[in-house]
Amino acid sequence: MKQIYFTKKLKYLINLLILSTLIPSSFQLNAQSEPFNCDYSAYLFQYADVYAIDLASGRSYLVAEEIVSGKINATAYNPTDGYIWGYRSEPSKSITRIGKDFATETYTIPELTTGNKYVGAINSKGIYYFRSGSATYYSIDLNPSSDNYLKYLGAQNLPQKISIHDWAFNAVDNKLYSVEKNTNKLYRITPETGAMEDLGVVPILAGLNYTYGAVYFDASGNFYVSANQSGSVYIINEVQNVAQGNMKSNIFAYGPASASNDGARCPTAPVPQEDCSNGKDDDGDGLADCDDPACSGISECPVTYTASSANSGGLESNDRLAEQIGRRNYMRAKEGYEFNSASAKRVKKNASYMKKGTTAKNNISLSALTPLGVIDESEIIESSAADLLDLTNASDIYSVDYLKDNASVAALMVIKTENQVYEHSKFICDRFLGAELLSVSSIQLREQNFIKSIIKQPNGELEFALTFSARLNTNNQFVIESHWNIDAYKKDALYYNFQIWANSIDDLLLLGEEVLSLLEVNSPIDGYAASPPPPVFVKSARYQNGKVLLNLVNNNDSKNVRMEGGMKKTETSATENIELTTVVNGYLQTISVDTGNLFDLGFRISAGLGDTPDDLFVADAPWGLDDSSNGTVVETYEVLPTEGPYMGDGYPIERNISLKGTTENYLGVYRALSPRFSAVDLSDYDKLGFEASGTGVLEVKLLKGNGESFSTVVTLTIEEQEFNLKNNVFKDQDGNETDFSDIKALVFNLVAKNSYAEEKSMDLSNIDFNNKAEVSKFVDADTDKAIINPNPLVTTSTLYFYEDQAGEYTFELFNLAGRRLNGHHLEGDSFSGQNTITIDRKSLPPGLYFYSLKSSTDKTWSGRLMIK
Repeated sequence: MKQIYFTKKLKYLINLLILSTLIPSSFQLNAQSEPFNCDYSAYLFQYADVYAIDLASGRSYLVAEEIVSGKINATAYNPTDGYIWGYRSEPSKSITRIGKDFATETYTIPELTTGNKYVGAINSKGIYYFRSGSATYYSIDLNPSSDNYLKYLGAQNLPQKISIHDWAFNAVDNKLYSVEKNTNKLYRITPETGAMEDLGVVPILAGLNYTYGAVYFDASGNFYVSANQSGSVYIINEVQNVAQGNMKSNIFAYGPASASNDGARCPTAPVPQEDCSNGKDDDGDGLADCDDPACSGISECPVTYTASSANSGGLESNDRLAEQIGRRNYMRAKEGYEFNSASAKRVKKNASYMKKGTTAKNNISLSALTPLGVIDESEIIESSAADLLDLTNASDIYSVDYLKDNASVAALMVIKTENQVYEHSKFICDRFLGAELLSVSSIQLREQNFIKSIIKQPNGELEFALTFSARLNTNNQFVIESHWNIDAYKKDALYYNFQIWANSIDDLLLLGEEVLSLLEVNSPIDGYAASPPPPVFVKSARYQNGKVLLNLVNNNDSKNVRMEGGMKKTETSATENIELTTVVNGYLQTISVDTGNLFDLGFRISAGLGDTPDDLFVADAPWGLDDSSNGTVVETYEVLPTEGPYMGDGYPIERNISLKGTTENYLGVYRALSPRFSAVDLSDYDKLGFEASGTGVLEVKLLKGNGESFSTVVTLTIEEQEFNLKNNVFKDQDGNETDFSDIKALVFNLVAKNSYAEEKSMDLSNIDFNNKAEVSKFVDADTDKAIINPNPLVTTSTLYFYEDQAGEYTFELFNLAGRRLNGHHLEGDSFSGQNTITIDRKSLPPGLYFYSLKSSTDKTWSGRLMIK
């Protein structure tokens, strides 16, 4: 027994002595370091920084910075001790152990060759296999219970050299797997012998030219492959069962790009998978069914091969341009404008392509900066929206759509600005117009970071978008800037601005790379300036009934966010500042901001800590002035706030109008039904209601989504009148009636009848689409009365009362004994005009009751209520 004890103690002392010789003298052992113990995260090492990756969503956030000097590569999870190990660039011939707190312990292995080793994996027995670019690979025993712990086991050679940048062990069969750059072939390797199987080209990767610097496994043997340049994560299902010809693969998620990527993950940890047909977010990435990239291409979710045209892009409304942009969209709707791709000019590649022009660098033809023939398009059409020149800070604009089989698959806008960057960005514009921002992360062009976004349009199409600008510096060379926030761009410089979007991230990268090459034809690129993407951003936002609803994506698990910006109650009112700080919890969060009735809100939302903030613009559908160009003088045009909340059961058109002027033709206003001037179906309603006063004939017109218009007329008087116009009174020029489906805009025009200048005025308020029964202006001519109808009450009745000015009311119900009845006390806001209160019977027995109604304007009403 003593001999056994002595032998074990001697072995322990020898191992301790060996360890002490392996640890550099500058290293201090961190006794607090804990193992990862097979957590579910994947870890991405970029130089010496570490990101935690959720493979299901692709989201990442920085968990540790500069954990060593130099960089770490060839990282892998060690199943025998629960730590991550990697190869260090300095000191030479050293490996490092990384704990859950990202403290490191470094060991020198004298037998190793010098030079970087960037491919690494550890098998179930704790053997670390790693290599550089040659066919040679090395091994070290990292099993703490092994007699050979931390010993160099030697070098072996693969039967051929393959260009791989990471490999990983599959816990199901304990084999190494990797995907080769350029060929995109999947290899299965038996590291003990060096045997290697070529399993064929990965279908989802066919034709791509990426570096696969980070690969991972899950417990089922699914192999996840991350592309450095795009950040795309691909899945190859159950690779242990793959043989030539039966490989199943797909896109899985979109993560961050990097020039130096290396991945490590416990191979026996599961990865949640999306069920693509149950309507639920099964993998917790905030995307359900076909919105999840993991579902793309399967039978339930066929790939959408279209992208929106550049003709409809280029701007969002903002505080300065709201009226002009609204008018642009109104004129398009009024004239029934539709971009016709069939008749658009075809763009052809010719001998001058990629040739330097003769013009100055500040006057390059924008068409010469447009990629041609790089994404296997069948044809390219010009889709320039010339009307943007009158609305924005663009001095020149050129755009094209890339078509395959007559469908747009990509679009590119080139916009020249003279003194600052272009003031509109696609990721703000599209969200303003109802799209969802599904993802924001980096991609790489020429090993430089750019920001990509994934946008889901209201029609369900997915677009990958890239925005950057090339400015001319004092040496007449280009500096490429890519920022999320417009104020991050350098001012007082000439810019060529590029907005690119495509239905695939691969085409997006090809177009971006070609733009850089086309710029270089004209002048060298002197440098790059980029900002990181915002870790916290607004997925979607909308204004509705006095609230702005924000769906927030919280990538870095921030605990609170701050919102600050400017709000306008109406199109013609002054801007009010707004600030808000709110607590957030988790990856996805919905925030409701009580703004009251408003027209627009431009704001910045951030999580602090110096991170890139997100900028957004939210607005209600706009009002605008519509006046004939000749013989019209506008004296007053005001958009006024709606008085109090909407109390009806219809579809309200917020904000009121006061208009006065002189015209020989017409003077009026229009109101879009949606911020993007898209048509809205209101066929559930059969009346258009409003209150109006003014002079003469008022033409009320409906502009339909198909370009048709239907109108009717009413006569205004100085006294305010209430109008409820049935849908069948609206007719086209041939006398055809219509309904309220597919409405783009409402138009209210004061019409001159005598061909000379007439003074016109109109006050317009309380507009809605409704199904109100035909009633007089008030239920009784005596506005001092309060009336309950029906009375007797069966289930519910309505109490009507009239107020001269807005205030508050209190309603109470009493029995015959004069006792106040609990549960029948009502309080609320009243407004100027007729007010209503709904009285619910609840559980009251039949009989006679009394009510009391008191107003904050010192008015009181009382009466009897009979219940059957």
